[in-house]
Amino acid sequence: MALECRGIEESLPEKFAASPWDEEVPLAGVPSQVLCAISKPKCSKKPCSKSITRKSVSLVPFKKGDSKSERTTSDEAGPNGQPLSFTDLPATVVSEILRCLDVKHLGIVSCVSTLLNSLASDHYGWKDFYCHRWGPPRGLNPPAGPGFPNQKSWKELFVEREFRSKSFMGRYSMEDLHGHTEAVRAVFLLQSAKLIFTGGYDAVIRMWDMEEGLSVAVSRPLGCTIRAITADSDLLVAGGTDAFLQCWRAVEGHPHHFDIAGVSVNHNCNFRLWGHEGPVTCLALDSTRIYSGSWDMSVRIWDRTHSKCLRTLRHGDWVWSLAPRGGTVASTAGRDAYIWDIDTGCLMTVIHNAHEGNAYSLTRSHLGDLLFTGGEDGMIHMYQISDDCDAEDIKPVATWIPHAGPVHSLAFEFPWVVSSSSDGRIALIDVRKLLKSGQSCTSSQQSRVRHSTPDAVEPPQRMLHGFGCNLFSVDIGADRIICGGEEGIIRIWNFSQALEVAKRAQALRSVRLENRMRRRKAQIETCSNGARADPCSVAARRNQLNGERSGVWHSKRGMSGKLKA
Repeated sequence: MALECRGIEESLPEKFAASPWDEEVPLAGVPSQVLCAISKPKCSKKPCSKSITRKSVSLVPFKKGDSKSERTTSDEAGPNGQPLSFTDLPATVVSEILRCLDVKHLGIVSCVSTLLNSLASDHYGWKDFYCHRWGPPRGLNPPAGPGFPNQKSWKELFVEREFRSKSFMGRYSMEDLHGHTEAVRAVFLLQSAKLIFTGGYDAVIRMWDMEEGLSVAVSRPLGCTIRAITADSDLLVAGGTDAFLQCWRAVEGHPHHFDIAGVSVNHNCNFRLWGHEGPVTCLALDSTRIYSGSWDMSVRIWDRTHSKCLRTLRHGDWVWSLAPRGGTVASTAGRDAYIWDIDTGCLMTVIHNAHEGNAYSLTRSHLGDLLFTGGEDGMIHMYQISDDCDAEDIKPVATWIPHAGPVHSLAFEFPWVVSSSSDGRIALIDVRKLLKSGQSCTSSQQSRVRHSTPDAVEPPQRMLHGFGCNLFSVDIGADRIICGGEEGIIRIWNFSQALEVAKRAQALRSVRLENRMRRRKAQIETCSNGARADPCSVAARRNQLNGERSGVWHSKRGMSGKLKA
């Protein structure tokens, strides 16, 4: 009995309808989407692309003596006379089938064969996985395709970033940056340029080198307390209690992008935006707009090119925090959280009484479907936001109480949520345990969240100490956490040491696996000779594979024998 893989139409012949071969046999490690693509068409799951519905691939039993089967085999055979298989499908069809898989299953498929490994490794789905978790890579040239060998593929970028994200549970080194004379209210990490921006009660903006920990530049005094800072590779924005936005454009050829000290002769590189009637408490940027929130109970949306206000979103209380994602912007005012449409300015969703007291902090995932809020009650809530959700039905899907004081700041870098509080501690929360594995075939790649009971409180994965009290701002990068507080010191937790330790451990595991495979190969070669191998020869081969370790054991044994004599 053998199996022939052949293409059939939508209906099967009656001869094979009641065959015991039609029963589904579970295959370990193979996702159901692939089984639907390579099994009979009666599978309940359908491919997500219409281009796959023309022909399917089926496993049909046949006997060597069956003339009809032999005739069918000759008709459905490939150009080399071999039976058709899943990999004989057109590359576009295989690519659409692989698109239905999540990260885990796509990795499993890449381990099946060399051909599937090349198809799965160069699949464009890795780009979607990367941008879903961390957004587009900043400061890096995105992969142009498999034809550019000098660039990393999207799979390599994804695996490297996923491996790096696990370093926050390992060892770290701490570094203190001194320079501010009063409390620090705002910190921002620009990972692509390896720069840190800080500001506080001393009314100046300080720029630090992330790698060296040195002060690069200091701005002139702005005359007010700096409460918010944001930046990207083209623009730096700071806001404070005097209700204006101080902006610096990037200077071409400048070693640190921004001339905040005012040394450059180009006076157009910095400008101010006026419009708020109260202190500016929060800032954010995207590719075309600037977002600012203020105690004047409004959020203003500014055009980056023309430096003018496009829209004003009115709230009923002081605005504490905001976070734009995609076509929406989320904000907190008083104890409520709001979600607005950026283009129309319409209010889409309101989360009433998110906290007992003011909701001081807010952050979102890169897709915007996960919303995190921190408040005066010391709690951190996670909400799942979707397009079809009702404002009355939005409840927190997870809750953490890691702090004994108000949560002043939140930052998100998948899968970590980092919080700072007035109790002088930093909490690290891993959200991977709350996310369901799997990815739908729809174009909207929203995270699937495992809902917990309303009274359940999730524990944080790690707590960092080191400050006395009142940590006002925190930010997280690929392998660093930056925090500032009332002491006026910038503290950096560097987890690159844990990353190096993890890389050495992974290399050691690879060597052990290679040695194990070599021993297994030698054992198979010995057993294939037919006669039973001499135990001494097997031991000699093992000693040869193990290197010098056994030689030390023999030398010690020889020395002990001489001592006995």
